Amino acid sequence: MALAEHTTKAFDYDLQDLARMIAEMGGLAEKQIVEVIEALTRRDLERARRSVAADAAIDSLQRSIEERAIETIARRQPMAIDLRGVVGVLRISNDLERIGDLAKNIGKRVIALERGDIARRSMRGVRHMASLALVQLRDALDSFARQDLVKAATVRARDEEVDRMYTSMFRELLTYMMEDPGTIASGLHLLFCSKNIERMGDHTTNIAESVQYIVAGYALPNERGRSAVSSMIPIGAGS
Repeated sequence: MALAEHTTKAFDYDLQDLARMIAEMGGLAEKQIVEVIEALTRRDLERARRSVAADAAIDSLQRSIEERAIETIARRQPMAIDLRGVVGVLRISNDLERIGDLAKNIGKRVIALERGDIARRSMRGVRHMASLALVQLRDALDSFARQDLVKAATVRARDEEVDRMYTSMFRELLTYMMEDPGTIASGLHLLFCSKNIERMGDHTTNIAESVQYIVAGYALPNERGRSAVSSMIPIGAGS
């Protein structure tokens, strides 16, 4: 009995440590998004370079989480909800790593964009889209920390709003580029930035779905569709 109790406490400590690392990784991803969107809207090249460099810390944490999770499974041999907790952490860390990559892609676009002419309305649209994606990420991370299925479901439901905003941005930027060929280069960069934000929303929704899996033990039906416009640009766009 004493050994079993010790094993349980040790596993609980491992899970708490993994959750702490996820919170740290999520905080870094949030900061990276804020910084890169500021870099984009202000055309701040130095800020963009810092955002690109910041991705290394997220990648490092993801590797540490993966190593710790695998070690926990090997040593503790968890089952049922305990195993789901570890597997869920692995999924979430992978999605956070991808969100960091997408933010880095935007930073690279800012550097390439330099001083290209972009309509203020389009820039405001991208900023608003990024703000919504950031709120989604914060809520998804909070649903994980609190094991809150209601909040996780809300995050999943709101993903369509990000998709709709991306579709609107796509059409708006396409119109500008058709009307003024001089805006094509900058318009394409901004279009790829918008696509990266839309993909952040998808990975954030994945996090919410991982919370559902951890707490309830089953995945939700894959009812999320991709609009025709959204699917026109490859997933790896902007890499």
